[in-house]
Amino acid sequence: MKPRSPIVAILGHVDHGKTTLLDYIRSSRIAAKEQGGITQKIGGYTAKTDIKGYPINEITFIDTPGHEAFSQLRARGANVADIVLLIVDAKDSLMPQTIESISHIKQANVPCIVVLNKMDLPEAKPEKVKNDLLRHGIMVEGKGGTIPVAPISAKTGKGVPELLETILFLATDKELTYDPKAELEAYVIETKKDRRGIAVSIVVKNGTLHVGDMVYAGEVKAKIRSITDDLNAPLTEATASQACELLGFETAPLVGSRIASKPEDAKIVEPVAPLAKKAFTSQDFFATPQKEQKKLAIVVKTDSQGSLEALEAILSQNSNIEIILSGVGDIHKSDVFLAKASKAIVIGFNTRIDPETKDVAKQEKVIIKSYTIIYELLEELEEVALLLQEKEQSEKNLKGEAKILATFVIEGEKIFGSKLSKGKFELGDMLEIHRAGNIIGKSKIVSLKIRAKKVEEVKKEQECGLILSPALDIRVGDVVKCIL
Repeated sequence: MKPRSPIVAILGHVDHGKTTLLDYIRSSRIAAKEQGGITQKIGGYTAKTDIKGYPINEITFIDTPGHEAFSQLRARGANVADIVLLIVDAKDSLMPQTIESISHIKQANVPCIVVLNKMDLPEAKPEKVKNDLLRHGIMVEGKGGTIPVAPISAKTGKGVPELLETILFLATDKELTYDPKAELEAYVIETKKDRRGIAVSIVVKNGTLHVGDMVYAGEVKAKIRSITDDLNAPLTEATASQACELLGFETAPLVGSRIASKPEDAKIVEPVAPLAKKAFTSQDFFATPQKEQKKLAIVVKTDSQGSLEALEAILSQNSNIEIILSGVGDIHKSDVFLAKASKAIVIGFNTRIDPETKDVAKQEKVIIKSYTIIYELLEELEEVALLLQEKEQSEKNLKGEAKILATFVIEGEKIFGSKLSKGKFELGDMLEIHRAGNIIGKSKIVSLKIRAKKVEEVKKEQECGLILSPALDIRVGDVVKCIL
C-alpha cells in the first residue's frame, strides 16, 4: 500500500472565493477563464505544496458549482471527498448557499475545515461568523468544538500555506493509502460533449487506469483512447487521487458512476423508492431507503420565513422527525439530491416544483410531497413518524427473521425451505407470517432441519427447513418473524 493525496471538495456560497482560492493555490487563472468569474462546471485539480514532514505533499481539489453536485455524487454512493472546505466570506458571514452546504457536509460525515476568506478586508468579522456557525451546529475550535478554522485571504494568499498544512495534517490522521495493483476504482465527477466527443472528468481512488483499458461505468462501457491531466497534458496512466479527463466513451456515464475494470463492480446500486402518488402513505414511506433509520428525515421548503419558522417550531417537538434541511423558496434539484443521499423525503409548503426537478426526483426515486394546508402536512408527517417509531420498537424485539424460499411435502408433512436474514430461530418459537407487509397469521415451529438433520436452532445466513403448526397458507416470498 502506498500513501495517496487527499481529495478535497470546496463548498460555499457563490462569490465567497472558492475558485479564487484554488486560483491562488495553483498560481493559474482559472477564475478569469470562467464566465463572470463564477465556476460553471465541475473540475478536479491537483496542487503540489512545498510543505515537508508529511507522507505526501500533493492535494487534489474538486472545485464544484455548489452543494448540488457534491450531493449528487454521494446520492450514487460515490464517496469521493476525503475532506471538505467550507468557504465563508468573513465580511458577509453565512448566506443561503452556505447554510445549504452545511446540511450537505453534515450528511456526508467527512472531516471539515472552515475557511474564513477575505480576512484582508477591514469589515471582516470572524467572531460573528463563528457564532453564526454555532447556530447551525458547526462547532469550531475556540467555540467548544474541534472543527479547524483557517483565516485566509484568497486574493493576497495570506494564511493559505497554513490552510494547506491543516489539510495535510487531517489527511495524515486519516492514513489515506491505495494499492496501484488493485482493481480500478474511479468516479465520474463531470461529463461534457465537444468536438472531441464525450469527455469524462474522473478522480481515481484506487488501482491504476491506463490508456487502452476497457472500463465500465454503470451500464456504459468504453475503451480509453486518451487520458489528460487538469493542465491538458497527455498521460499514459492515472493513479489514485489523480483528477483527469478521459476520451473513449460513446455514451456519457452518469455523474457519480463508479468506473471499474469489471462490469459487476461498476453497477450503480439504486435503492428502491417509488414516488408518492395522490396520498402519502406509510407504504410509500417504508418502501424508501428510510426504513432502516430511526427518524423520519425530511427536507422542508416553504414560501415564506414565517411559514418556515412555524413549521420548524412544531416539527422540532416531535422526536421522531429529523429536519435535514429547511429553507425558503421553491424545491430545486439540490434538494432532491440531498434527500436521495440522506434517505429523506422532500416536503414543500406553498412552493413550486419545476418540470426538470420533477424529472430528477422520478429518476432518483425521491418522494416529494407538496401541501397548501399546514394541518394536513403536520397530520401526515406525525402519522408516518409514529408508524416508524412502532416499526423500530418492533425491530428491537425481533428475535429472528427468514424468507420462505420453497415449499415441499415429504412423508405427508409440509416443509418450508427458508433462509434466516436476521437473528435466530429455536424449536418451539412462535412465528408471525408476513405477506406484502401485512401479518396473515401466526404459527409455531414444531421441527427444525438443516440438510435433513434435526436441530434445536438456526442462525443468521443459515438455510433450514421449517415444519409449522398450523401450516397455514404460507407461500414462497412470505417473511416469517419471531417477536419476543
